[in-house]
Amino acid sequence: MERHKLGRTPFEVAPLAFGGNVFGWTADEASSFELLDAFVDAGGNLIDTANSYSRWVPGHVGGESETIIGRWIARRGHHDDVVIATKVGSDMGQGHKCLREDYILKECDASLARLRIDAIDLYQSHWDDETTPFEETLEAYARLIEQGKVKAIGASNLTAPRLSQALDVAARDGLPRYETLQPLYNLYDRDTFEGALCDLCLREDIGVITYYSLAAGFLTGKYRGEKDYAKSARGAGMKKYLNARGLHILDTLDDVAGRLHATPVQVALAWLVAQPGVTAAIASATSVAQLRELVGAMTLTLDELDRRELDEASAAEATSRSTR
Repeated sequence: MERHKLGRTPFEVAPLAFGGNVFGWTADEASSFELLDAFVDAGGNLIDTANSYSRWVPGHVGGESETIIGRWIARRGHHDDVVIATKVGSDMGQGHKCLREDYILKECDASLARLRIDAIDLYQSHWDDETTPFEETLEAYARLIEQGKVKAIGASNLTAPRLSQALDVAARDGLPRYETLQPLYNLYDRDTFEGALCDLCLREDIGVITYYSLAAGFLTGKYRGEKDYAKSARGAGMKKYLNARGLHILDTLDDVAGRLHATPVQVALAWLVAQPGVTAAIASATSVAQLRELVGAMTLTLDELDRRELDEASAAEATSRSTR
């Protein structure tokens, strides 16, 4: 896979990032190792996770995904060929999102221990914490960078005004700035990123790594009605997409995929990684066959007709919101 500079970070990444939310949830340790090996063999190098993955599973407390990735790294004996991105700030049982300095410092050490690495390549604020000043949060990251525990920082789920404010604080106080952004963005959910947020990222050379790149699986095309909810652990969340607009997008994906001898998954990802500002798209797989399908999207080229049909099918104002 061709690699691109990730904003102003020192990293170059392939356009497909592996979403580590499945590790320890819908992919056990053995399957996760197999998937990670296959991902790297295919040319992928950006692995995204979070300290909170997978707290939503009964009996889990968070850290399960990082733990599996750490065991994979330990088995290989190195991780110099991959970029490890993790996050902090999600609710880990305290009842609220948190980006206080003491909390970030503590959680960073916990993530490093689970990942079995000396430094996190990309450490990201998972959610906005409007109760903690950006000055305090960025001071914490400055300490971690000075200590050699973090190489670069990014953010997720920030609006354009809030990201702009964070960048202003960093510039004013000589603090590290968010070099990457993870927004909710896909062929269905377009309004979260397009417009002011995209323009800001382009202007400030911020690397963009999209999540819910396949709308939690909806854009695979396997969910066409309520009877399909049982097809996966995420099936119940498809109701918000199953409307006239969503079904029209699926029909258009089918049409374009048929012309290109591809799959709806590949077309949806090819559209996404070709959008202005997007550096990489996060997608998950629970089998090597699924992973190969994702990888196939990285060599698929959409022509002007393909892109226009997809743009028109999905152009109406998106109404879904992330529950990530």
